[in-house]
Amino acid sequence: MSLYYLFIFILLVSEISCRGFQIENRERQLFLSRNVVTESGEFDGGVLVDINGKIEGVLTRESIIELLSNDEASLEVIDGGNWALMAGGVDSHVHVNEPGRTTWEGYVTATRAAAAGGFTTIVDMPLNSVPPTTTMENFKIKTSSAREEAYVDVAFWGGIVPGNEVELKNLINAGVVGFKGFLIDSGVSEFPNVDTNDLDKIFTTLNGTNTVLAFHAEYPISNGSQCEGCDSTDPFLYNTYLASRPPEMELGAVSLLAKYIAKYDVHVHVVHVSAADVIPLLEQAREQRIQSGSTRWRGGVTAETCGHYLTLSSEQIPPGHSEFKCSPPIRSITNKLKLWEYIRDRRLDLVASDHSPTVADKKTSNFMSAWGGISSVQFGLSLFWTEAKARGFSLSALSHYLSSGPAHLVGLGNQKGALKAGYDADLVFFDPDASFVVTPDIIVYKNKISPYMYRVLNGKVMQTFLRGQLIYSDGEVLETPKGQLLVNAF
Repeated sequence: MSLYYLFIFILLVSEISCRGFQIENRERQLFLSRNVVTESGEFDGGVLVDINGKIEGVLTRESIIELLSNDEASLEVIDGGNWALMAGGVDSHVHVNEPGRTTWEGYVTATRAAAAGGFTTIVDMPLNSVPPTTTMENFKIKTSSAREEAYVDVAFWGGIVPGNEVELKNLINAGVVGFKGFLIDSGVSEFPNVDTNDLDKIFTTLNGTNTVLAFHAEYPISNGSQCEGCDSTDPFLYNTYLASRPPEMELGAVSLLAKYIAKYDVHVHVVHVSAADVIPLLEQAREQRIQSGSTRWRGGVTAETCGHYLTLSSEQIPPGHSEFKCSPPIRSITNKLKLWEYIRDRRLDLVASDHSPTVADKKTSNFMSAWGGISSVQFGLSLFWTEAKARGFSLSALSHYLSSGPAHLVGLGNQKGALKAGYDADLVFFDPDASFVVTPDIIVYKNKISPYMYRVLNGKVMQTFLRGQLIYSDGEVLETPKGQLLVNAF
C-alpha cells in the first residue's frame, strides 16, 4: 500500500475514533491536527503519547506520515482535523470552597466545569473553604474532601494569616504551590488579612525558598473624594461600589510589596490585577531584582489579570446586577484597553479565572453588600479568545497566558502547560471558529450565575484529555473522575 493510501486510511479510522469509538488493543496514542498550537507558533502535525500518558514527541505532518508507515499497528489515532490542538489550560486561581461552603461550590462541580472549559489542572485557593488552608491539619481536611472527587488535576495554595508563619514550612513540604494572603479584609472572618506587623515574619520564614507569596493587592486608604467619574451614593448603582475601591488601593498595595521585594528573596505574585497602572510598578521592582542577580522566573516578580477585566468594563454594568461585582472591581474601558496593551507586549504573566462562586441569595441588587466574586472557570479559554481574536492575536497567545504562564507560576512548568516531550499529555481540541451562547443549561459549576449570561463567546472546547484519557467531549463530562491531587505524601 502506498504512503498516500495508508495515510487516507488512517484519517478515516481516526475520524471514527474521534467521535467516541475506541480502537482496541492500542498502546500509544497519536493526536493529529492541522493546527497544533504551542506558545511560540502553530503548525500542521500531531502529538505522540506513550502508554503512561506522557508526551513522547511533538511531530510535523511529514514525520507523522513516516511514523505511520512504520508503526501504525501500535497506535491509536485521534484526529481533530481543523480543530486546534493545544496544551490543557492551567487555572491557577480557583475558589472551590469545599469543605464548609459546598453550597457555593465543590470539587465535583468545579473540576467538571474545568474539564468542560479545557482546563486540565486547577489550583485551589486557601479560602473560602471552612477551615481555610492555613495549617497542616486544615490541609489534611481539605485534601481529604478533594480525594476521589477530582475530574481534573488539583493543586493547592496555602494561606498566610496573622500568626501562622510556623506552619508554612510544613505546608511547603506537603506540596502547596505557594501562599495567598490579603492586605485588606478578605470578606470572610476565618481568613484575616496580614499587615505590616506580620509581613516581615512571613517573608523571613520564606526567604530563599522556591515557594510563591501571592497577594490580593488592595490596601486600605482614605477615599476622600476619589471616584472614577461618579459622585453617586446609591448602593444599587455600580459606580458607587467602584468609587469605594479606587485604583489607588491597588497602587498602594503594590508600592508596599515593592519594599519587601527589594529586601527579601521570595517570589512575589500579585493576583487579579485590575488597575493597569500596577504593572509599571511591578516591572520596576522586577528590574531591580534582576539587576541584583536574581535567576528566578520573571525575576520572582509576577502578576496575573482575569477574564472579567479583559472582557467587561464599568460603563456597561447595569444597576442592581451584582453578578458583575468582584474585588478589585471591573474598571473603565480605558483601563481595559491598557490591560490588553500589556497582554500584547507580554508585560503580564498569566490570565486566571478567580472563580469565586456563591449562592444566589448573596448576589443581591445592593452592590455594597452583595458577595463579590465572578464564576468563570468553565469559560476562560473562550473569554480570552473572544477578545484576543478581535484584536488580531494568534492562538499562541492563548496557550501562553492560560497554559504555560500559570504552570510556571505554580511550579508545574516542567510537567504541565506545554506540548513538550516528557510532559503530561493534557490536551485540548479547540475550535477557534465556533461560537456559542452562555446559557444556564450549559453551565456545569454549581451555582449558575454569570455576568456573561446570554453573551456570545467565540472559540469552543470540543474535547479535553487528561494524560491522554478523554474526560470531556461533545458537551458531556465523562462520569468517572480521573484527576489527581498534586500533593506530596504526608
